[in-house]
Amino acid sequence: MNQTLLSSPLQGFTDFKFRNAFNHFFGGIDTFYSPYIRLNGKMVIKNSYKKDILPENNSTLEVIPQIITNDVDEFLFVSKYVQELGYKELNWNLGCPYPMVTKRGMGSGLINDAEKINSILHKIHNESDIIVSMKMRMGYENPEEILDVLPILDTYPLKNIAIHARIGKQLYKGGTNLEAFQRCLDNSKHLIYYNGDITSVKAYKELKERFPTINHWMIGRGLIADPFLPSMIKNNTSEYPKNRIEIFSEFHDRIFEEYDAALSGPTPIKMKMLGFWEYFSKSFENPQKTYKKIKKASNAQSYQTAVKEIIKQAK
Repeated sequence: MNQTLLSSPLQGFTDFKFRNAFNHFFGGIDTFYSPYIRLNGKMVIKNSYKKDILPENNSTLEVIPQIITNDVDEFLFVSKYVQELGYKELNWNLGCPYPMVTKRGMGSGLINDAEKINSILHKIHNESDIIVSMKMRMGYENPEEILDVLPILDTYPLKNIAIHARIGKQLYKGGTNLEAFQRCLDNSKHLIYYNGDITSVKAYKELKERFPTINHWMIGRGLIADPFLPSMIKNNTSEYPKNRIEIFSEFHDRIFEEYDAALSGPTPIKMKMLGFWEYFSKSFENPQKTYKKIKKASNAQSYQTAVKEIIKQAK
């Protein structure tokens, strides 16, 4: 059975610059999801969102746009917009765990409102021919919340439901709840994708053994922490390429140059790369020391010096 690997969207990280560089240097991902489009009640799509899903910025990738909303008019507006760009599918984010989203009844904060989910899907399927897929957690407060929603989802022709095996309240703390994920599998007619803590080939194999019927696997933070992971899973190997550090170094330089050109001033690029190194550092021998080195860099020059030192030590 062919295994499909998907890149879970991470706001602030997996935009088109990252996706293209990742695909070029590492590969292994079949489909990328774009970070969510959020409208905030205004029927205006921000330029950064527009740029991210422009077909010419994603010409070598299979990309599915994503929306986060609890408003059906926003959903219809974005559906129409992405269809005009040539997309046939829109993914609905009911997974985001962050309080600034969930407190507004969006992301995983919407899972406990089965009635609202139903009314939105009802109108979308009546007024649009966009293909809808879902990205969910198992609830916000507890993993039973999703069990009230799954029978409703069964009444719609959704393409799939990707489920992150945590609840929103956890953010990314604590382990995944595999028993609760199994309950989702047992209570849905839909094609389910697994998401959560695929951080190594070993972890993937254990999950594959645990859930033999799953053949779509979504990788989020694990893909940034170890960009070689998807291709290693695909090639069924735990061996890194011999020139691993050189490949990573070229990839790093590509995204650094692109973000540096796009962001204005030294602070935004420092914050951007610091965010990435929070994950990248996990692939190096001493993650804390590596991250500390990057954190201490006060300008572009000292940042590049720190990166060179890290790369040199890793060779």
